[in-house]
Amino acid sequence: MSDALLATERLSAMYGKRTVVRDVSLRFAPRMLHAIVGPAQSGKSTFLRTLDRLHELTPGGWITGRVLLAGEEIHAPKVDPAMLRRRIGMVFPHATPFPARNVLRNVMAGLPVDLPAPAREEAVARALTRAGLWDELKDRLSADPRALSPGQRQRLCLARALATEPEVLLLDEPTAALDPGSSFKLEEALYALRSELCVVLVTHDARQAARIADTTTLLWLGAVVETAPSRLFFTRPAEARTEAWLTGRSA
Repeated sequence: MSDALLATERLSAMYGKRTVVRDVSLRFAPRMLHAIVGPAQSGKSTFLRTLDRLHELTPGGWITGRVLLAGEEIHAPKVDPAMLRRRIGMVFPHATPFPARNVLRNVMAGLPVDLPAPAREEAVARALTRAGLWDELKDRLSADPRALSPGQRQRLCLARALATEPEVLLLDEPTAALDPGSSFKLEEALYALRSELCVVLVTHDARQAARIADTTTLLWLGAVVETAPSRLFFTRPAEARTEAWLTGRSA
């Protein structure tokens, strides 16, 4: 995957003296959806948080190694973390809309304050459309997000992340708190987005990864066990530990 948009080189992530991610080198191509799977406490979420410098905001959080976006080290002194996070959107496990803002202002939250009104309206409509929400909410832009269903709130967070037109979209267990119907709608939106963005999805659900991911990586105790195109990962795993995890023979 020489055309990787996002890459890590020998990346390790620590909390104080405790190492959670170990020497991970991965490459994520644009216009593909990449799934990170593995058992609980395998370092998946910590790894994801290193990709947009959120890990360093956690008390005791630090890294070694490199994270590259379009070939540029994201920890370089010239990189503004706030601007970086406009290029790398993030969706968390539980929906986190801003309760004091209506639907419209939630989606607009990351947009430049000096953006002309027509451009803001266009950005909001585009983001809601890409999140699969425009038809459901186009007449409810002034609604309190707390009045939305859990699935709609999570897709609203997806729209908020998309409004800044990021190059990379990170998702940490985005369907963990959703019912099957809501999960399906979010998966539909992600499946469509994979043709536009570099999407990195952390999921505990192997079936979800098999359904929508182009590549899948298994993390185990913070280290990469196997990474492969999903069609091979799920049908012809190269590593015994991958097969054991897929068949439920290991925790």
